[in-house]
Amino acid sequence: MRFLFRLLRQAALVILSPVILMASIAVFAIEDLAWKVFGRKRKKNDAAPANVAASIVIPNWNGRDLLEKYLPSVMAALAGNRDNELIVVDNGSSDGSAEFVRQGFPDVKLVALERNLGFGGGSNTGVRAAVNDIVVLLNNDMHVERGFLGPLLGGFTDASVFAVSCQILFSDPAKRREESGLTQGWWEEGGLRVRHRIDEEIRDLYPCFYGGGGSCAFDRRKFLELGGFDPLLEPFYLEDTDLGYQAWKRGWKVLYQPRSVVYHEHRGTIGKRFSDAQIRAVLNKNFILFAWKNIHEWRRLGSHFFFTYAGALVSVAFGDSPRRASMDGLWRAFLDLPGAMRSRWHARRLAVVSDTEAFRRPLGGYFRDRFSTIELDPERLRVLFVSPYPICPPIHGGGVFMYGTLRELAKLAEVHAIALLELQEQRTANEELRGFCASVELPVRPVGMAGASAGLTPHSVREFADADLEWLIHRQIYQRKIDVLQLEYTPLAQYGGRFERLATVLFEHDIYFQSIARGLAHKNGGSRPKAGFEYLRALHYELTRLPECDRVQVCTRENREYLASYLPGLADRIEEGLRAGIDTQRFTFQPADREPATMLFLGSFRHVPNVTAIEWFVRRVLPRIVERRADARLVVVGSDPPPRELAGTAGRSVELLGFVEDIRGELARRAVFVCPILSGSGVRVKLLEAFASGIPVVSTRIGAEGLARKDGEFCALADDAEQFAAKVVAILNCPEQARAMTERARAEVEMNWDMRILTKRLEESYRAVLREKRRTTCPPGPA
Repeated sequence: MRFLFRLLRQAALVILSPVILMASIAVFAIEDLAWKVFGRKRKKNDAAPANVAASIVIPNWNGRDLLEKYLPSVMAALAGNRDNELIVVDNGSSDGSAEFVRQGFPDVKLVALERNLGFGGGSNTGVRAAVNDIVVLLNNDMHVERGFLGPLLGGFTDASVFAVSCQILFSDPAKRREESGLTQGWWEEGGLRVRHRIDEEIRDLYPCFYGGGGSCAFDRRKFLELGGFDPLLEPFYLEDTDLGYQAWKRGWKVLYQPRSVVYHEHRGTIGKRFSDAQIRAVLNKNFILFAWKNIHEWRRLGSHFFFTYAGALVSVAFGDSPRRASMDGLWRAFLDLPGAMRSRWHARRLAVVSDTEAFRRPLGGYFRDRFSTIELDPERLRVLFVSPYPICPPIHGGGVFMYGTLRELAKLAEVHAIALLELQEQRTANEELRGFCASVELPVRPVGMAGASAGLTPHSVREFADADLEWLIHRQIYQRKIDVLQLEYTPLAQYGGRFERLATVLFEHDIYFQSIARGLAHKNGGSRPKAGFEYLRALHYELTRLPECDRVQVCTRENREYLASYLPGLADRIEEGLRAGIDTQRFTFQPADREPATMLFLGSFRHVPNVTAIEWFVRRVLPRIVERRADARLVVVGSDPPPRELAGTAGRSVELLGFVEDIRGELARRAVFVCPILSGSGVRVKLLEAFASGIPVVSTRIGAEGLARKDGEFCALADDAEQFAAKVVAILNCPEQARAMTERARAEVEMNWDMRILTKRLEESYRAVLREKRRTTCPPGPA
């Protein structure tokens, strides 16, 4: 019944909505064509404001009680500097507010309006009446700390600062904090999204998306140059967001100053006059108008119209939601179409950067890249190392590579680490990183992040899509003054930045789409179509994302050549021989005195190629070995539960040891190391450790990819089950014949796969990228 009622009530709008949509698209398309012919940019004024005093402007409408309660704190904060001024703009109040201010606060400049111009109109009037270069706009329900003004004024560090926002707390500390002053904005599903961040690690000036209209200091000249708060967005809300976005597009900065503290009784005035439903309706309309005015990239505007129409239809069926458009909001916005056209033309005159750039610059990493003073060739690089997995203890190949790189790189550079944990219990082990990293962040990754399986984004990428991680990465880049962003594994490519003077480097531990393709042959009929779809998504993702990186690190020459065959334009930015290595000195070379008739398999069973490998070996190879050597025994070492088939075989010719904290003992003890890997990509750290330890190795060619290309040079190679078994038995029967092979393997690891040597090359690679980028960019002004 509710659905039918909504449908009848909005039937006319549903019928008209396609016409409304098409008319709006046509109007803006014509206007943008006219701009290309007749449009002229407005000259930019970048004069720095005098930051020795401020004019505080408080708009008021029927808020006598609020003025009586909060005005004294503002007066106290201005005391001591006679150049400060306080202006109250009374919007035609009927409760005696103007007379109250006139009699009770004679030092306050009162601007009494005959009618209510709303928050935006009242604020604009007050800004025009101000005499100081810096104007602080406060809601009439704000209590301020005595020292709040100094940090605000100090935030105007150069001529490009447009606004400095206060930190907002609630007057009732028990109330749930909905706003902080640290604003964030982004474009998603055809619309603007905004939020307030609460981040206690930000203790001084930091970029934000916009300054709250009731708790922010503005450069008066720049405020008026933008036109102030746009009456298009009356009666309230998003005027300040609109103004902040215009400032970023103008090439200016909006900053957040947490040391300037104000206390807000949220919606102290608006909540008296408007219901929650009315407030939501205004917000819905204004989000649409924001896009019509400010979004000038048609790729974004096209998605806006699609999602607006689709969202409005969904709202008819299921009810309104703050996350989507409504028919009523679309209609209200359409009624303001002439005003939106005027505002759009004005916004185009002011814009000097694109929408994409305007959304980037408020993020900490981009802000550092675009505005901070950066050395051309710093004596000691600052590297932010981001891992999607725990690093300690290094129980899998990727963990070994990351741990080894971090230990060695920390000797050459200032390294800051972020490692995502799966469980809070993993924190203690990863605290070890603090022993050699300059700083360590260990956020716990939320479960169930992958979301729906539809769309072009691969499952593994959705699994690590986290707005909080993106925020943390940008915060660390800004606060730690990072030069190089080192991202681990393909899914983290989504956090790479289009930086001009910082480097984004991705280590593809394996080539994801290649790994999936190799595994398709080992999928059963039911899972193969799903895996095939994931392959297509992975292929699209990697071919799209990797070119955005300054360097892509791979394990081997084979990986580099394979990737370059798909991305020939990236060939000179794909690097091998920098990351896949071990600390060779930790492993004692022991080619003799090993336990006879024993084979060792090593691998984490969370890694699908290891599961496929051990199942193939136990089912196809091991019976052939036991047939010739009845005493042969397979020792399996690996974290996480093994396959059920393997567990059922235990007790006869298979021994399951599970996780072993130090694998060196097993590598020194067993007679043959088997690597029956059939899928995957990259370098097997287990083979490097085996080579270094002197244990003879039998591997498939995929398993030894990048390490051994000739059978018998560093290890025995076999892809057929019969051949694999024969080579294992040959070594078991005559281990002395493998001595020369193991000596060559040890020498190969020492020369080409030692982490100390590789990490020196890595640091040199970082410097080469930075020199290449920074010598072609002009040094900016101060941050």
